Order: sequence, then structure tokens, then C-alpha cells
Amino acid sequence: MRTVERRLGTTRWWGRRPKITAVAAGLSALALVAASCSSEESESGDQATPSDPESYNYAGYMVNSQLTTTNAGTAFGSTTSAAQLSTRLYPGLFVPGPSGQLIPNADLVETEELPPAADSDQESVRVTLADDATFSDGAPVTCDDYLLAYTAGTHPVEFASHMPLMNDIADIECAPQSKAFTLTFQKDQGHRWRQMFGPGTVMPAHALAQKTDLTVEELNAALHAEDMATLQPVAELWRYGFSTAKDDFDPELQVSYGPFTADKVGDSGEVFLKANEEYRGDKPALDRLVIWPSTANAQELADKGVLKVADSVVAAPDWLSGKGGADAESGEGNDARESDNDSSDKDSAGAGADAFETTTKVGLQTDTLTLSQAGIFAEPSARKAFAACVDQAAMAHKSSEISGVDVPPAYVRTVSVQDPVAQTLGSVAKDHEGTDMAAAGQLNGSTIKVGYVGPDKRYQAMVDALRASCEPAGITIEDAAEENLSQFYLNPDPETGQPTIDAFLGPVDPLTEYSAADSSIKNSVELKEQEEQLWESVPSIPVAAQPRVFIVHRDVEGVLPYTGISGIGWNMDRWHVSAQEPVEKA
Repeated sequence: MRTVERRLGTTRWWGRRPKITAVAAGLSALALVAASCSSEESESGDQATPSDPESYNYAGYMVNSQLTTTNAGTAFGSTTSAAQLSTRLYPGLFVPGPSGQLIPNADLVETEELPPAADSDQESVRVTLADDATFSDGAPVTCDDYLLAYTAGTHPVEFASHMPLMNDIADIECAPQSKAFTLTFQKDQGHRWRQMFGPGTVMPAHALAQKTDLTVEELNAALHAEDMATLQPVAELWRYGFSTAKDDFDPELQVSYGPFTADKVGDSGEVFLKANEEYRGDKPALDRLVIWPSTANAQELADKGVLKVADSVVAAPDWLSGKGGADAESGEGNDARESDNDSSDKDSAGAGADAFETTTKVGLQTDTLTLSQAGIFAEPSARKAFAACVDQAAMAHKSSEISGVDVPPAYVRTVSVQDPVAQTLGSVAKDHEGTDMAAAGQLNGSTIKVGYVGPDKRYQAMVDALRASCEPAGITIEDAAEENLSQFYLNPDPETGQPTIDAFLGPVDPLTEYSAADSSIKNSVELKEQEEQLWESVPSIPVAAQPRVFIVHRDVEGVLPYTGISGIGWNMDRWHVSAQEPVEKA
């Protein structure tokens, strides 16, 4: 895939995968540190040996994706679920509850919906930041941080961002270093303002200004003026500077305003979190927590007693059943089994059977084919023709088969499949069930490149199902997976005018992806109209609910599974490891 390699070659750390090293190798630099801790019981509940890395001294949480950035507002951060890492580093204006409800972040802000001005029908919201809300370096959290996020979101090409709801904002009133700002929304938009400025999307403007030799006042002025010449180095640093690759980790940028802050990165790509001493809210129950990427050796971590919480891609990973080897990201070597939509597995088998409890859920996010609006899909008619050969039921079946979680197909975009409101949109969904080879025939002879972050066994199987359903219409589906892809590569290449990929397969949060009415029964008529409009323009094709699997050690308290963008780590500052005896290893 020559074009992808050329374009991704400019993305620096995105072009490198976190290095996986053998536990016994390359640890001499950490040996003294580990040895100093080995005489004390670690926060993970077990003892590290002198030959183990420092990260084995602390409770571990393994996410179901790469760990590449703490900036979830970038397209790649959004794609790789960076919010799972940064949800308690950069909390949103509102934080998710375990059932998906939004809770005002009282430690950070107060918000007030304002009545429209006499000469305007635009809605607005006043946001007041807490006087003592500060970053971990002591700098105050100000409206400049939110102005930066808004500008990044409304300039997705320059910043390589993905925050679609920012386009609902018509204006943001923000004086330099002010603790208050006003959001004014476009006419008939802004209904989902509580989902704006979500976890991991509001980064430290003062730190970026300092790194690019700007004062905060100068940055504020450039952001208001949308002066892209002045903002170019800021945009580049916003895109790349929050890397969690070990060699690129910059502690001067990685300052946070949540209960945790990112401290450093280990040899296997694990990110050390430590309590933020400047945080005004309750101190985290654990002073330190280590977040592990899906590429880490889960079997080793489980055997050492380090792995306490896992967001797994399959319901029965090999490391849990004691079969050895963990290749979580690709799903290789993992035996999936059919599970209830919301169930706990307490069967006894293998190393983790007695120590862990597994919960499977149908997720709030929707696996979606997001389409380019350039190249072969420049016209809505072409996008509609492609949608006609997409068999959501077949793709959902493959997703269920590989993950071990039975997920339903999806035919709506603005609400999750599990949302009760989705049932009121049934007539829209029914019109788009099944396939129509005659309509799809408009693309006869075409090749469509479908990308996703790979390797990923589940997405590979879903693309295979897509290939089978589109082949009768004369459409060739090319699997264009790369480990560094994102929705950004749906944009046309400046050199060729063509997108790198035609469609991108990945999880989408319905509440942050589309400007629509609030998800409620009273808005069902409006939501139905918006769904119909989306099926006319076809910016994307919903495929299936995302399967989610959570595996939690029984000595961890306070863990509440959540399937939104923050994942199970939405309340990681409340996790507590009990003082019970460590589980005996085989």
C-alpha cells in the first residue's frame, strides 16, 4: 500500500508501534529500582522481583488498543480509543456514569444554559471554571484550553483532529487566561453540547504556547483570528506532542488537570500514571496505576499478579484460560465463545479462572464504515450505491463470532443500538436492511479500499463479509488495514487529490459523531428526520454494535464496567486493590 506508507512516513511516532520486549531482557536500568521495592508489598498486591520492571510494582489495567497518545481529540487518538487512557487525565465537562448518563464535572466547572438574545435564536452556554482548577504543573486551567480544542476541532485537516461536534459552535467568547467563557451555537444546533470537550480532548494551551515561543495572549489572538500561519507549529505539536512512545514522551507537555497525570512510559509501551498533587478533587484510591497496551504480554502480567483490569477484544482470551500467549490486538490465539449480552463468566479453568470475573456487553459505540467524500465517493449517489451492498447482519455475525459477544446489526447513526430511542426509529432502519444488488450495480467494476487499524482479526473478518456481500454487484473490496490508519486518511492527498482509503471501519460514538437532537423519546420525530437525511447524504454506514469484554481481578474494588469512549477506566481513580493475600501462581 505505497500511498499509505508515503503519507504515514510523515507522522513520526504514529509510524512506530510500541516495542514489545522480553521481560528478562533490557531491564538492567530498572533493576535497582525494582530491587528497592521488592521488600515491600506493591500496590498490585504482589511482590516484584529484582529482575522485573518497575511497572510490575503497581496495579495494571490493559486496554483493548494501542497506546500512542493522550490526546483523544486527534483522529488517531479517537481511532485508537485514547480516551480510555486519558479519561482521568483530562476529564470532560461532563463525565460518564456507569449507565451512560452524563454527570456534571463539579470539580472542574459550572455550566449555565443562557436564553437566546432578543435578536437571535441561537442557543448559548456559559462555562465557569473552578478558581482552583489547575494543571499538574501548577498552571491554571483557563478558557484558552477550550478555545484551542474548539479551533483544533474546526480545522481537522490542519490539526489532524476528529471532534465533529465542534462545528456546532458558532463562536466562543474567551478572554486570555479567563476562568469563564461563553459558547454560542449555530442556529438549531448545539443540542449535544454536554458531549463537547469530552475526555482527553482539552489539552494544556499554556504548555503548547511555551513550546512554540508564544505567550498565552498571542496564542489566544491567533486562535480567535484562525491565523493558521502562526498556528502551524501549534497544530503540529498538538497532533504529535502528546505521544506515549517512550522515546518521544515529553513530561513538559504531559501535564493534566484530572486526578492522575502521566508520569513516564515503560519498555513495553506501558504508561505510568501517578496521583496529581494539584488536583482539587478527591485523591485517587491508588497513588499509582499502570496502563498497558493490548500488545503487552497479558499472560506474563496475569502470572505475575500485575494485571488487575482488562478491556479485552474477545470473551475468552488465551491468557485467561491458561493456554499461554496473548496476541490481544489481532485476536490470534484467542478462543471466542458465545456469551450473553450482559453476563459474568465464573467458570473455573486455567490460571485466571478463580482470580478474575468476566463481563460481556453490547457496547454503546457503533462499528461504522466512515466514507471519504472524495475520489470514488465524491458524489452521494456513489455512497448510496455502496451502502446498498453492505450486509450489516452478515458483518455483525462475523463480529459476534470472533469476539464471543452476540452483537446486533446497526442501521441508525445518531443513537446507539442499545438506546431505547433506537426502537422508535425502526421504520428508518427497516428501509435499509438487507442488500440491493441492482442499486449497488452503479459501482460495478469499482475497487473500494477499506481501512482499519490492524492487525485486527475481528475487523478482518468483517471486511471479508463485506467483500462477499459486494462481490455479486461487481464491486471489489480491498482490505487496506494498516497499524497507523485513522479517519484522517479519508481526506484527499494534497499531491494526488485522492484519498488514501475510501472507507474506514472503526468504533464511533453516536452522541459525539453527529450533530443531532438529544437522544430522548420526545425527540424521536426529529431524530427520525435526521436519520433519513443521513441516509440521503451517506457520510457513513452503521454496521453493528461494538462488542465489549471486561475482565476484572476479584481483589479490585470500585470497578464499574462502562462501554462508552472512556471504557471501564471512566472511574479508575476510585479503584482500590484489597489487602487480601495474592493469588497463588501455578
